[in-house]
Amino acid sequence: MADDANTCPMPNRSGDDRLRELLGTPCTIAVVGMSSNRERPSNEVGIYLRDQGFTIIPVHPKETEIEGMKVYADLESIPSDIKVTIVDLFVAGPRTGPLVDQAAKIGAPVIWFQPGAENAESEARAREIGMEVFSGTCTKADHMRLFGA
Repeated sequence: MADDANTCPMPNRSGDDRLRELLGTPCTIAVVGMSSNRERPSNEVGIYLRDQGFTIIPVHPKETEIEGMKVYADLESIPSDIKVTIVDLFVAGPRTGPLVDQAAKIGAPVIWFQPGAENAESEARAREIGMEVFSGTCTKADHMRLFGA
């Protein structure tokens, strides 16, 4: 799979301390838009994070299983006993609005707008309702850069 900057851009380094804290201990990440197609960045990133010890919850309305992981149709379908820390968005920016509200409803404290998912209005809404927002960087690239995996 590709590791070039076009598929997973490198971030700026201004928030590295928080990123080390957030990505330094495996947690549960809902990957919204995760595809079973191994050529898609959402699959590459989700599998990488799983292999680093994170619990990955794929979310996609047209998938049922990806790499042995149960897929949920939407965030609200994730069982309430699963505590999602990060909602990682791999959808077009204009489609992120309802996902912010769903992420808040399931109690996820962090929402991550991957490159291509950025949306100023959705990001502002997420901050307004108290979520921590990361935007325009890749969870895989950040993890690799900070932890050398």
